[in-house]
Amino acid sequence: MNCSFQVLVYKNLQTWPCASVRQIMGKELKCPVLGAPWTACLLIAISLSIALLMLENTPSWRNQIPNWRGASDAGEVGEVAGEGDALKDLLRRLVRGEERYQLEVGGFTCHFDLDAEMCLSAKPVRISNGGLTVHVPSDGSGFTRSVRPYARIGDELAMKLTTPVQILHRDMANLPACNFTHSIPAVIFSTGVTGNAYHELSEIIIPLFLACRHFRSQLKFVATDYNEWWIRKYSTVLNRLSDYEALDLSDGGVHCFPAAVVGLRYHGNLALNASNVPLGHSMPEFRQFLRESYNLKTKNVHEIDKLHKPVLILISRTNSRKILNEDAIVELAQELGFQVVTAGPSMMSNLELFAKMVSSCSVFIGVHGAGLTNEIFLPDGAVVIQVVLLGLEWGSTNYYGSPATAMGLQYLEYKIEPQESSLAEVYGLDHPVIVDPLSVFAKGYMAVRAVYVDGQDVKINLDRFKATLEEAMRLVGHSTT
Repeated sequence: MNCSFQVLVYKNLQTWPCASVRQIMGKELKCPVLGAPWTACLLIAISLSIALLMLENTPSWRNQIPNWRGASDAGEVGEVAGEGDALKDLLRRLVRGEERYQLEVGGFTCHFDLDAEMCLSAKPVRISNGGLTVHVPSDGSGFTRSVRPYARIGDELAMKLTTPVQILHRDMANLPACNFTHSIPAVIFSTGVTGNAYHELSEIIIPLFLACRHFRSQLKFVATDYNEWWIRKYSTVLNRLSDYEALDLSDGGVHCFPAAVVGLRYHGNLALNASNVPLGHSMPEFRQFLRESYNLKTKNVHEIDKLHKPVLILISRTNSRKILNEDAIVELAQELGFQVVTAGPSMMSNLELFAKMVSSCSVFIGVHGAGLTNEIFLPDGAVVIQVVLLGLEWGSTNYYGSPATAMGLQYLEYKIEPQESSLAEVYGLDHPVIVDPLSVFAKGYMAVRAVYVDGQDVKINLDRFKATLEEAMRLVGHSTT
């Protein structure tokens, strides 16, 4: 007997929604040798059929969502049926307490705090007006909510660039007709605040990870304030969070979804807090997610070949907060045994290539600024050296110092002395800008920014900085030459 039933088995496996099943069954089925009893093949067939039936009946939220896999899930007008409980279970992980109860009982809830606004609908929604209007069916009582779909609503500048989304609760008779119907939930967020790596990662990418990771790629992004350049820049990450292209709903059509997340939650500066909602996510988990997304090979700095010089990447700034004696710093680091790479804006513009470069280096140096955000790609145990300028001590610690430690990195600060700052030449060592920074802070953010952020460069004292570089060399397991 030739066991022809295996052809049917393999055809079924090709359409099976679970890739792991295909891996388990991927080896060719071996038939009994010629002359063996014909019942052997029959027994094999029965065993495999039972196993496949058990796998098919294994509870899986993906199996409850129609057309769960594919490059595009949008079709012409039609109704999507039967997701309810599975989607509600996924959404409930994003809230707790009274908000979770509201979601379970009424199918809709909103969360508001000092940082973020987020609304969840387990009811089918209809999205129009370029993603800026979300229509939710109600029991007849109509009302409107406004949500700013960005994770830092306390940032006034960011809010000027973030268009609010209107959530309209209406009875079914007043809902717009669907032009496209999708089989997976929508996640609506703004891409208006872009161009700064710190804000992009801390306030969009990490919040997206927190909101979406447990959906296992079965969702569709709806970007408001649509920025195609930003979508391309982070396509590697977005494609790992969703199996579908992000939607730009400027086509004017009405897109219908079985559920929706409007807005994102925030855990802190480059932070994931396992005790915050959604529960359980951590910075090590997110960094592993990035390694898998960008195919970064090195997880720990001790995996780097110790027979070669440790690589040191120095962020080279071209506008404010420049290192005025950068060439001397490079020469000093080389004398101590480092292989030095200076990374300017052009090198950092290709995120995928730069992430791979950072993941293979041992020491990462930069003056306080957005370029230090790339510390998130360093291998565990690598050293971050932040050059802390006058007036920027708090921001240096909270934006990059504390997060570096939470990432499993070793963190060193080089706090400059007044005479190392270009402000000393401009104002003199006795000026309040030098001796009393609080007097400048009392004038507000714009005054602080003009003086300490946009108006300050640094000439590093080589003798003082040498000790910091030697400590970094020791921390990565090398000795200076």
